[in-house]
Amino acid sequence: MNVASVREVGSDLLDAVETVIVGKRAVLERVLWAVLGDGHLLIEDVPGLAKTLIAKSFAAGLGLSFRRIQFTPDLLPADITGTYVFERKTGDFILRRGPVFTNVLLADEINRAPPKTQSALLEAMQERQATLEGETFPLDRPFFVIATQNPIEHEGTYPLPEAQVDRFLLKIDVGYPTREQEIEVLERRRKRRADDATIEAVTTPDEVRSLQAAIEDVHVDTAVEGYMVDIVAATRAHSQVDVGASPRGSLALLKASRARAAIAGRDFVTPDDVKVVAMPALAHRIILKPDPWIRGVRTASVLADVLAAVPVPKVP
Repeated sequence: MNVASVREVGSDLLDAVETVIVGKRAVLERVLWAVLGDGHLLIEDVPGLAKTLIAKSFAAGLGLSFRRIQFTPDLLPADITGTYVFERKTGDFILRRGPVFTNVLLADEINRAPPKTQSALLEAMQERQATLEGETFPLDRPFFVIATQNPIEHEGTYPLPEAQVDRFLLKIDVGYPTREQEIEVLERRRKRRADDATIEAVTTPDEVRSLQAAIEDVHVDTAVEGYMVDIVAATRAHSQVDVGASPRGSLALLKASRARAAIAGRDFVTPDDVKVVAMPALAHRIILKPDPWIRGVRTASVLADVLAAVPVPKVP
């Protein structure tokens, strides 16, 4: 597939998902950036805003296998990766693969499990493999983790370590629908006469891998690359920032901006692409100093300052 195919297939996929998710095209495009960039996605928002439904809908539209894990305080690492169990009939230990062996893994309310369990995902997210009893098993490709967490309920939760948050290519929210959009949600539910909605697949696992490969053909000018690096470096030098984005943040800008350009039908990245993807790609990678945080300063406002201060290159 080429870049033109990315726009065509991406548009068909977004149209299919929009038959279920009302009025959130911009949010769905961000999910598609993560898919095309072969990265993981963290969705943080209040309950009831279709975070789980978005994950299921994309898996169905992409024609990928889907598994869901409800994270709870008693969840064990083996509940994610799987384990060997003794088979009495044969007298052998057999491998029972966990839900991580899938294409799209929904880690629902990921911050409800203790750190030991959360860390079971780290190898899968970074290396695309799982190690069981000293034996390494590659995961199916493509492989995405879509994790959700609730920002307003902190009792009985375990904040994600910075090292794990950094593994997510993008972090997004969904937001409440408008009045008209919410009415449309009710109307569609009434016409369906059922809670569940079905989405027909518009692609296959092999085609998804081809789409990801096509992203590599999107040209990035050296001046735009420098712009990405300057933005990331400015997060480290900001007076209110304790720890700025790492080079993984620069790579996130590269992947997400290429995906945005391809969805728009372009085979080159513009500075505007970088600006648009900067917030979901970098905000979760910045750690503020204690004093600004206490005063109500948040990483989004710091990143907005950075984007306003870093000179935009002129690309021919």
